[in-house]
Amino acid sequence: MNLIEARDLTKVYHRGSEEVHALKGVTLSVKTGEFLSIVGPSGSGKTGLLNILGLLDNPSGGTVKVHGSDVTHLKEKQRVVVRRDTIGFVFQQFFLIPTMTARENLELPLLFSRKKPDPKKTESILEMLGLAHRGDHLPYQLSGGEMQRVAIGRALMNDPQIILADEPTGNLDSASSEKIYDLFRDLRDKGLTLIVVTHNSELAKRADRVITIRDGILTDEEHQVCCPCA
Repeated sequence: MNLIEARDLTKVYHRGSEEVHALKGVTLSVKTGEFLSIVGPSGSGKTGLLNILGLLDNPSGGTVKVHGSDVTHLKEKQRVVVRRDTIGFVFQQFFLIPTMTARENLELPLLFSRKKPDPKKTESILEMLGLAHRGDHLPYQLSGGEMQRVAIGRALMNDPQIILADEPTGNLDSASSEKIYDLFRDLRDKGLTLIVVTHNSELAKRADRVITIRDGILTDEEHQVCCPCA
């Protein structure tokens, strides 16, 4: 079953008198429980596509469906609800609050959704992230890979069905990057759907499927069969 369906997406930006066509008729389906990587050069439209799929931006044309429901033209309040209840976001920058511990950063989304933190759930996520011993540490006391794992845990706090990640390993060394992709694979095995934008073609191959976007157009699709021991 397709969790996300995008059809004929276009995105046009106006830069002075110039029109920039960032997306040019992109059609894409993502199945429930699939781990998808999107690769392409800088300026190819990867982030723009991710922002539209995550309801952070509106397309100039085309449609986006989530669970079969058209979410393209929802009002902002409705979009906020879909994002809060369905989607978790991970970015290249960690965006951790420097004066909050790892545990407090993890629980931050609950403040915005007006939910009371569940200490057992928080500790369970810290354990899954391999950070049970780092919960009381401030961001400056964590490595880059640990900070990104906190950011991923934060994205999981509202029990999303979809994780959207934009260059999540862009600021990490190769060893930390591989650990992040191992974590993504674990989350896929737990039933989450993941869409990850990356410039690293080798890491991208650890997903179930890789698509390439260039100049706003999907140029090819490559299906992957992931080895559980990879």
